[in-house]
Amino acid sequence: MFFAVSLKAGESASEHDNSAFHIKDFIFGHISNDYEYHIADVGKHQISIPLPVIVRSSEGKWFVFPSSKFNHKHDSYRGFRIANEGRYSGQIVEILPDGSEYRPVDLSVTKNVVTILLTVAILCVVFISVRRKYTRDPLKAPRGLQAILEPVILFVTEDIAKAAIGKGFEKYTGFLLTMFFLILTLNLTGLIPVFPFGTNVTGNINVTAALAVCTFFVTMISTTREYWHHKLWTPGVPVWLKVPLPLMPTVEIISIFTGPVALIIRLFANMLSGHMVVTVLVGMIFVFASLGPVVDSGISAISVAFSIFMMALDILVSFIQAYVFTLLSALYFASAKHP
Repeated sequence: MFFAVSLKAGESASEHDNSAFHIKDFIFGHISNDYEYHIADVGKHQISIPLPVIVRSSEGKWFVFPSSKFNHKHDSYRGFRIANEGRYSGQIVEILPDGSEYRPVDLSVTKNVVTILLTVAILCVVFISVRRKYTRDPLKAPRGLQAILEPVILFVTEDIAKAAIGKGFEKYTGFLLTMFFLILTLNLTGLIPVFPFGTNVTGNINVTAALAVCTFFVTMISTTREYWHHKLWTPGVPVWLKVPLPLMPTVEIISIFTGPVALIIRLFANMLSGHMVVTVLVGMIFVFASLGPVVDSGISAISVAFSIFMMALDILVSFIQAYVFTLLSALYFASAKHP
């Protein structure tokens, strides 16, 4: 019921001018999260897979229904609708009796959630199959996926975990490998413009925040007495910077949180900007289509060339951002673990 393919009619002419290309809707429609999984457009119809909507109303009641109940963005169902403007734009809101909007507890399965679950499933299948090959023939030369993954695993283990953390790095290796391959796979699948991929997951600040929070908790669990002594007293700094006003301790405590924030912003900004640039370049083809075939052909050639260049650059950025996130996480663990 939830995952049946549905055909949705486009908005009426009074709501939206279908004869014109709206670059803003095109860009944000591709990079934003949604309550349905868009596949393709056929004429004025959208082919999409509705996803489960799970919300808790202001009265404490839970509602579960497919997102196809919102036939149009302006439609409401059981008192809920998707806001089109305001602070809750693009999110499900409840319409209260006085006409005001209330943001309910929203546990809906969005396309970002589906992509993350699909990515996790792909990684599980890949690594379980590789593990079985190593178990059957531990001395056999690696082939196929083994030959591809083994150098990467050794790189993360030796050049990131061991080099940054040193003694005791083994207990962090599983976490760092998980982060590296999860971020890398999400980055790369987001560049594939074919269903079920193409979702800008790591360009969503909520996702990068969740990853950074995981790093933060592992860091806090790894802290030692020397770590907190340095943060709260800061040896080597003049006493007048610590008492009676705790200036340096305050700065050190703030630095505990600036690290994860840097992880959030760096990954989010780089992946979002890459997707936006490619989308803008593709959108230029449709924007200039009304200027005639000669102008449109020239702009199209330039747009396609730059799009290919940006896609290649995004592939490189995908690897770099996965590496940087993993390396900085290892450095945070090292700073918490060692005196």
